Amino acid sequence: NQTGASEFVLLGLTSDPHLQRFLFFVFSVIYFITLFGNTVIMIVISTDPHLHSPMYFFLFHLALTDICYATTIVPYMLVNFLVKQKNIEFSACIIQMSLILLSAGSEIFMLSAMAYDRYVAICKPLHYQKVMNKLVCSQLVGGAWAMGVLHSIINTLPMLNVQFCKYTEIKHFSCELPPLLTAACGRTFLNKLVLLSSAVIFGSSSFLLTLISYIYIVSTVLKIQSAKGKYKAFSTCSSHLIVVILLYTTALFQYTKPCSVSSFILDQLFSIQYSILTPMLNPIIYSLKNNDVKIALCRMLGKIQ
Repeated sequence: NQTGASEFVLLGLTSDPHLQRFLFFVFSVIYFITLFGNTVIMIVISTDPHLHSPMYFFLFHLALTDICYATTIVPYMLVNFLVKQKNIEFSACIIQMSLILLSAGSEIFMLSAMAYDRYVAICKPLHYQKVMNKLVCSQLVGGAWAMGVLHSIINTLPMLNVQFCKYTEIKHFSCELPPLLTAACGRTFLNKLVLLSSAVIFGSSSFLLTLISYIYIVSTVLKIQSAKGKYKAFSTCSSHLIVVILLYTTALFQYTKPCSVSSFILDQLFSIQYSILTPMLNPIIYSLKNNDVKIALCRMLGKIQ
């Protein structure tokens, strides 16, 4: 029964036709909001001179990462809601998996770069322009994308040698790595070890960088005498902190949890949270919590009218 599988079957979220049509509408709306929100953020940042600063340079690339993340998953998911044969070619599945890994890896390190930017802005405000120059910002963004590529390659190459049965069902709505390994027929110990190791190394290093930045930020803010000053300092970090919590709490648990606590519904919910809902929520959070973005949006709307 073991063979070089040419295609898989994605079981998706449900097999109920009526529920599939409803979910098609729901996720179409989510995907539209994701594309629209992140595209607007990118346009506003690139066209408004007031937002040509390191903080918004990172936000621009975070929005780009979110578009890539959602586009890797949602369009194929929407197609599967409408068709009876939910097959996906082996090569297409591996490509989707590698792009998911790339987007996830890039996003967590982009958030770390944004945390470092806030650390410099709050803890070393007099040196901010010198430290966060264009070269440093470009290196941080390039490093985030490079870490995403590395994370993808490390996990994708071992998957090319995994054996699958002639008929393989993937209990998921996308070719994410954990459900792919669960569906394999051959031994996957090495792949699971690589996945766990890379998730711990990449995830914990990114989280540690973010955590250290916030430890310094909190300690600096607490030394500020006025309540207004403390509020102003914390307000510049609140959007980023919300996004970090949303992503890390679900993604790290999904990729590092033991098989004994795995469940079909739980896995699906976690995946929807960090791979579909988070890219949609990011521009909303940054728009609602950031006065500069709101003012820039009003300026842009004024010009359009």
